[in-house]
Amino acid sequence: MIRKAPVTTIMTEKVITLKKDDNLETAERLFKKHHIRHIPVVSGKTIIGMLSYTDLLRISFADSAFEDDDYVDSVVYNMFTIEQVMVKKLATVNSTNTIKEVAEILSISEFHALPVIDHNSLVGIVTTTDLIKYLLKQL
Repeated sequence: MIRKAPVTTIMTEKVITLKKDDNLETAERLFKKHHIRHIPVVSGKTIIGMLSYTDLLRISFADSAFEDDDYVDSVVYNMFTIEQVMVKKLATVNSTNTIKEVAEILSISEFHALPVIDHNSLVGIVTTTDLIKYLLKQL
């Protein structure tokens, strides 16, 4: 295992993003289409928040008791904006941080993704899944 490997070794560079004016239905489609669980919310290249699939689940009242879950989700999603649901106070790292540093942050945090920021611009995202895949390759 490379001790000082930079986070760029494992981060996703082509990040799927949202704008605060996008709607939650768009967010759900992106989560499902790309099989991801975290989407940075940006203004230009500047990150202003993070939306997770778990955030959507928290506001959704739909469960198997409803015949048409899609309809219920639509109603609930129209009650909130991305800006209301997203996390605004984010921990971030930059591309010079090591994988070890990122692992330490994620191991003590209650979140599972870190935006990678250089010069106030979003350049990537690293998740606990990225870390696990990296560790498995090392074994």
